[in-house]
This record gives sequence, structure tokens and C-alpha cells, in this order.
Amino acid sequence: MTKLMTLAVLILIFAAGAMAFIRLAPTHPSVWHVPLDPRPLDIATPSPDQVTVFANGAYVDLTAALDQTQALLAKLDGIALATPRTLRIAGSAETGRITWQTRSAFWGFPDYTTAESTPDGVTLYARQRFGAGDWGVNAARLTAWIRALDA
Repeated sequence: MTKLMTLAVLILIFAAGAMAFIRLAPTHPSVWHVPLDPRPLDIATPSPDQVTVFANGAYVDLTAALDQTQALLAKLDGIALATPRTLRIAGSAETGRITWQTRSAFWGFPDYTTAESTPDGVTLYARQRFGAGDWGVNAARLTAWIRALDA
């Protein structure tokens, strides 16, 4: 086998190993299903119903009356579970906090989105598990979910 072929085989083995690590890494709800207050330190105070993008994810506050937040969480749960490659990892509308995991199509990178009832409505916080940036996928997902709420 030539050196070039050996290098190609090693690169393929490394890529397959990295993909397996990402896809098979366990999800611990105790790490991701946590209270959202205080909001991430590296973002400014967002305006209501406006997705705020920051280095490692996205954040939005949905204004709603306190007695409507459970219904809003239930509707968000349905929208989230209809999203491809998304599953609920913890919580429910009744408990006031839900966390979902959404995986990317090819590599299976996990992103986590938590929705939590607050005195002002519902807060959503989406973030990725691996890497330094998410290329806007979390903000795009939150924007799509908010649009589906209005539909």
C-alpha cells in the first residue's frame, strides 16, 4: 500500500471514529435540563419575541400571561417533536420546563433547546454541545418554532 493510500485510510478511520463519538456520546438530562435564570452572560437583554444570537446558541423570550404559559409550552412541545431528529429528553408542560435534543442530519451533532415558564412568559434557550459556534442553526430553529406558534 502506498503512503497516500495509508494516509487516506487513516483519515477515514479518524473521521468514522469522530462521527461515532459524536453520535454515541450519552446525553445527561441533569446537564442540559437546568433552570435558565440567569440568562447567558454573553448576550444583551433581548426584546420580547426576538431571537438573540450569541456565540454558542440563541435565546428568546416569548411574552405570555402566566396562566397561558403551560398551553404555550404544550404547543411548543408538539412543534419541537415534529421537527426532524428531535426528541424530548426531560420535562413537560405541566412541570414548566422542557428540554429537547435535535441532531444534525449528517454528523448527528446534538443541540439542546430548553423552554421554561417565567413570570413574563416562556423563555427558550438553544445551544450546541460540541464546537465553538453553531453557524446559526439554533437561531434558525427557534425562529421556525416561533413562526409555527403563530400559524
